[in-house]
Amino acid sequence: MTKNITIIGAGLAGLTLARVLHVHGIASTVYEGDPSADARLQGGMLDIHDYNGQLAMKDAGLYEAFTQLIHPGGEVTRVYNKSGEVLFQDVEDGTGNRPEVLRGELRRILLESLPTETVKWGHKVTNIRSLGNGQHAVTFANGASVTSHLLVGADGAWSKVRSLLSDAKPVYTGNVYVETWLHDADNRHPASALAVGGGSMFAVAPGKGILAHREPGSVLHTYVCLSRSEAWVSNTDFKSPAVIAEVIAEFEGWAPELLALITDSDAPATFRPVYSLPYEHRWSRIPGVTLVGDASHLLAPNGEGANLALFDGAELGKAIATHPDDIESALAYYEKQLFPRCAFVSAETKVLLETLFGSAAPHSLVDMLMGIQPVRG
Repeated sequence: MTKNITIIGAGLAGLTLARVLHVHGIASTVYEGDPSADARLQGGMLDIHDYNGQLAMKDAGLYEAFTQLIHPGGEVTRVYNKSGEVLFQDVEDGTGNRPEVLRGELRRILLESLPTETVKWGHKVTNIRSLGNGQHAVTFANGASVTSHLLVGADGAWSKVRSLLSDAKPVYTGNVYVETWLHDADNRHPASALAVGGGSMFAVAPGKGILAHREPGSVLHTYVCLSRSEAWVSNTDFKSPAVIAEVIAEFEGWAPELLALITDSDAPATFRPVYSLPYEHRWSRIPGVTLVGDASHLLAPNGEGANLALFDGAELGKAIATHPDDIESALAYYEKQLFPRCAFVSAETKVLLETLFGSAAPHSLVDMLMGIQPVRG
């Protein structure tokens, strides 16, 4: 294949696309704004599902490497009420379909599977210009530029490539996630470690919740969810001690072992306002450009984001390999499958958020996990 394939963004979607293309003997180049692979933390645990994310790993020829990353016991789930009473607990018996792995480790095996020259670090996009006939000129902050025959936006929530296809922009969902970390938890925070257990823990109530994962190395990684206005997000200094005190106050009276996941954090809390693209986001076919991952279908955290990113990358790579001399046919086929897939997950996300933080929480979550509600997450 002689056409120049340019992928913007070295996240899971972009790297999976590059890897699947490489498996099929097709070269591509990934441009990433970060100066190196280790420039930023890559997030916590991901549950990789057998109906999308694991399929992508197989398409990438990395399934065996993926299985070596699995965190034993990570599929166990517990649900508490605010008093610390266990409302639901399952066990890991080896039959689960969503093993947990660290995002950073998953990204690492993708990077290591590519030729060293595939990823160009320190290339932050400043401008993209259509040249006609499906070609685009991409300019970077470091002064470099490239002309692409196929441009793929794998550049996340605030994608610059997306503007070529759609006027849609992420909007604030009304929720803020606050990340905290407890290290050496079994020794230094035994009550919280016991509460979280070996996998995932959900302590939720209407409009709020404490969600925690056990990570390798006795680390408890917690996401605290709060409902807050957009004005609050705009006017709040997230580095101020007062704001974490406000978060703690929201959970006054909750069980001490749950509250300690916030108050005893071994690192400064990180505040992440949650944004989403419009549900069922889609676009008309524009020659020579498409999107994968969050650039295409950014949603509130739903257990599917990373899986969809992996699957998008693999499906686009296979479509290109099937139509190497007809890029437009490849893109048309890929997008025809993409749009209904994302619409389905969008609908699930609405239900999942109501299940987690709606008026019936935490009992609505227990019902879902017991199979009373048909929600997949």
